Amino acid sequence: MLETSARLLELLSLLQLRRDWTGAELAGRLDVSTRTVRADIGKLRSLGYPVNARPGVAGGYRLAAGAAMPPLLLDDDEAVAVAVGLRAVATQRLGVEETSLTALAKLEQVLPSRLRRRVESVREATSVVPGAEPPLDLSALGAVAAAIRGHERLRFGYTKPGDMEAPRHTEPQRLVSWGPIWYLLAWDLDRDDWRVFRVDRMVPHAPTGARFRPRSIPEDRVVEYVIGRVSKASWTYRARVLVHAPAATVAARIPFPVPIDIEVVDEATCRVRLGADDPDRLALWLAQLGVDVEVIDGDELATAFDRLSARFRRAAGGASTR
Repeated sequence: MLETSARLLELLSLLQLRRDWTGAELAGRLDVSTRTVRADIGKLRSLGYPVNARPGVAGGYRLAAGAAMPPLLLDDDEAVAVAVGLRAVATQRLGVEETSLTALAKLEQVLPSRLRRRVESVREATSVVPGAEPPLDLSALGAVAAAIRGHERLRFGYTKPGDMEAPRHTEPQRLVSWGPIWYLLAWDLDRDDWRVFRVDRMVPHAPTGARFRPRSIPEDRVVEYVIGRVSKASWTYRARVLVHAPAATVAARIPFPVPIDIEVVDEATCRVRLGADDPDRLALWLAQLGVDVEVIDGDELATAFDRLSARFRRAAGGASTR
């Protein structure tokens, strides 16, 4: 029975390797008769694998696309290539970073130690061009992604700027990437509230094994919630401005990924409350709206507009004298 099961796995691996096989080719690779191949094909079909047969002397077999993804059988080189590829995709801005991490967590869970060492060797031998986005700590990201996928409580040490590392005990909900930084949205069990953590400041501890039922939070609000908590916590400068444009126009044109509070005044104007870590950058952002703006509260922003206007006048000065 064990020999038959091993042969079925080998047959499935061969069918995934290339598109078409003749019965004789499969029999030769498996060192069995074509009759045994036909019987094994029948067993695969009974397990739900859609194997199509082509009749005739030159007939053969083909593994077709089914309704569900069948288990993939990878050899050593293929497994290493997939792991390295998933690590690379997780560092790109392609919109599939978290999915890549969860897939990587599944793969690394079953990788033999010899293959895990090969994957790490590739990572350690790779350099990053200066000025590119900093490399991610994929071991920490992988641990967090695995805990999210398995609905497993996560313990980790967390260090805020200027603070010592403190233990945290959480129910991890979602990973959110923003630029080169990854954030974890989690329910903090010690504080009985939602918290957002930077993954690069986390040191995950050994898996707890304790499961939890995910708490309800609308999927479309996860990113909005994380951005709001991160932005408002890090704003150094805050301001309130009157914008001479409809609120819907301002919301559509805002050129930066931070939440803003928009209050409708009338059909043609609105009040906007927002902030940034640099008043000059905030002034430049508002200038990109392409509409008139008046500063209501925020002396730093008003001063930044003065600097920006003076810079623009100097930039246009040479052209105006010709």
